Parts: sequence; C-alpha cells; structure tokens
Amino acid sequence: MESVAAPLLELPDKAKLYRFALYLSIFTIIYNIAEGLISTWIGFSDESLTLFGFGVDSFIETISGIGIAAMVLRIARNPQSSKSLFEISALKLTGWSFYVLAGGLVISSILSLVSGKQPESTFWGVIISLVSIVAMIGLIYYKRRVGKALDSKAMIADANCNVVCVYMSFTLLGSSFLYEIFSLPYVDAVGALGLVYFSVKEGKECFEKARTMDDSCTCGHD
Repeated sequence: MESVAAPLLELPDKAKLYRFALYLSIFTIIYNIAEGLISTWIGFSDESLTLFGFGVDSFIETISGIGIAAMVLRIARNPQSSKSLFEISALKLTGWSFYVLAGGLVISSILSLVSGKQPESTFWGVIISLVSIVAMIGLIYYKRRVGKALDSKAMIADANCNVVCVYMSFTLLGSSFLYEIFSLPYVDAVGALGLVYFSVKEGKECFEKARTMDDSCTCGHD
C-alpha cells in the first residue's frame, strides 16, 4: 500500500485525496467481509466462541464501512454537509447489530462456562488476530494521514474508530494464545465476554453519532 499511498498523498489535488480515502473505505469493506467469512467458519469448526464472535463483529463492521464510504462521497461533494439519512440509518443498524452480538455472546459464554465446553483449537485465532492488528494499524495510519491532509475531522474520526477494532483483535489474540499454549480452561469464554464490552461500547457510540449531525467520533477514546 505504501507505493500507492505516498504519491497520492503528495499531490495537492484534493480530488485524488478523496479518491484515496474512498479506496481505503472500499478496502475496509472487502477486508471485513473476508475476515468475517473466514473467522465465523473456522470459529464454528473449531468451536472457538471468541473467534466466531470476532467474525460476526467483522460483518457488523462491514455495515459501518458502507456508511463510511457514503460519508466520504458526501464530504467529497460538500465538506460542510451534514450526515445523510442513509448514513444515519447505517449507524442505527450497526448499533443494534452490536447490541445483538453482545447479547448473543453473553448467553453463549454463560452456556460455555456452565457446560465446561472448550474449543478444539485456537491456533487460527492467533493468526487471524495478528493479521487483523497489522491491517487495522495500517488503515488507521493512512486514514489519519489523508484526514489531516484534507483537514477533515470526519475522516480522522473514522480512523480513530478503527482503534476499537485493534482492541478487539488483541482480545482475540490474548484468549487464543493463552488457550493454544497453556490450554487454560474457560479462557475462550472469557475472551468472548471481553468482546461484549467493546460491542456494547461501539453500539452506544453508533447511536450517539446517529443522534447528531456532527461527523466527530470518540471511538477508542475515553
């Protein structure tokens, strides 16, 4: 990505910067779809609750990513414009999806703790989380760089929202690594409960953003 990003960011033409921002949004959507498919499939096969929940989160992030792409297109046309109805609807749908995910993970984690059921393997959870951490940090870097070049608080806010994805990836990495290396009981269920915290946090922030016409975001920040 570096070879493509560098020359684009050096050009004064804002149209090219907005185009690059759109490319980043499209990449985010495609990446989350792929991550969601792989994570849910392997998580289900290996009976890893944390990995499966992480995959469902990726699908929810896809909905959010579509809203962000719409935001980039809107801002490219009119940087001073307010959120569109489509963006607000995407935020609300994303928020409700996060709450449903959180509820499902709580119930599944409790059932897992009561039954004592353990995953067959968490090896792929380690691999997927590491790939996700690298991908998200790269996206955060380039989104912030483009946002600063365009002096766009909305795009910088979008980059900050990806910080939560990094936290969730580290949660998956921690639970998967501890189980794969030490076979610690219940760590997979505890990892899933960790995802609950971030899901509720993201859901709340989605509804807060939907209630305002401001493009700012406090995702990943207290």
